[in-house]
Amino acid sequence: MTQAKPISNRLQSSEIHEVTYQIVIDTPVDRIIQKISTLEIPGREDFEGYMGQKWRMNHKPSTLKGSYHAVSTFLTFYGSLGKSNLQEIVSEDLEAFIEHEQDRGLHVNTVRTRLHCLFAFLRYLIQQDIIGERILKRRINLKVPDFLPRAMAPSDVSTLLGAVKEIRDRALILVLLRTGMRIGEVLGLKMRDLDVHDRKIHIYEGEKNSLGRVVYLSDDALMALRVWLNKRDKSREYLFYGLRGKLCYTAARNIFTHYFRETGLQHKGYTIHSLRHTFASELLNAGMRLECLQLLLGHREIETTRRYARLTDKSREEEYFRAMVIIQQGGIHGSY
Repeated sequence: MTQAKPISNRLQSSEIHEVTYQIVIDTPVDRIIQKISTLEIPGREDFEGYMGQKWRMNHKPSTLKGSYHAVSTFLTFYGSLGKSNLQEIVSEDLEAFIEHEQDRGLHVNTVRTRLHCLFAFLRYLIQQDIIGERILKRRINLKVPDFLPRAMAPSDVSTLLGAVKEIRDRALILVLLRTGMRIGEVLGLKMRDLDVHDRKIHIYEGEKNSLGRVVYLSDDALMALRVWLNKRDKSREYLFYGLRGKLCYTAARNIFTHYFRETGLQHKGYTIHSLRHTFASELLNAGMRLECLQLLLGHREIETTRRYARLTDKSREEEYFRAMVIIQQGGIHGSY
């Protein structure tokens, strides 16, 4: 028995080391590289090196996932052309890939995003002296429609809020509607990010561009949050939680889908993101300066915020109708 004890200790120590090692390597990039290792694609090792570099440069897991899908899709297509060496890539291969993705029925925004990810991978290959710079001399620009943001009509907002009876759901919807936060930012909120006393929410890292900011709570959002805070499980880390940690996007989307169906708004094209558009549009209508709205929305470029000025601008609307009164009353004289 005395001899068996050290053996048992050694086994336990080995098991502990093994578990610790698994925890250390269980990162988003490790999981992606594991997926890459199972693919039969050209340039697999270079692809693995590229993803490792993106991880070291502190790119978000969502960015890594997007890059993985874009590059792996291209390399699979590239291999289907009968090519096995990345040095053989030419501009025509990129154009053929774009046509292939469009033929699959992908939205132009999705194709453009994949193209941007692919260009980043090609720049990495250039830095590694795997391909020449000529590949990027002729850039491919896809024309993407510049749609207006789809904000909800005030009457539809009232209808939606009138249908929400669940305490958690009401708090979730009003936080989105009154702060302009992205859904991923709200779902990632932890209790320490919330300052009820000063009516603030601290977003330490923006979901889309890593730009931190502070947003504020209106009276109705604050009231809904206080009711939810009194009911929620105090041991939970996230403000809005599910069965396993934070509430997932699919569950949040199902909440909105349910209420849109219940209120008959499902055919109007509204999404969760429409609440952010509504927030921006209503603040502009109330006279907020564009520069101030830019900071609340977390936009790096004011041109992104300026889209909402095209959607709603009371001064422009008033000037139009004032001019039309003059025209309709025959106040315009002379020839054109």
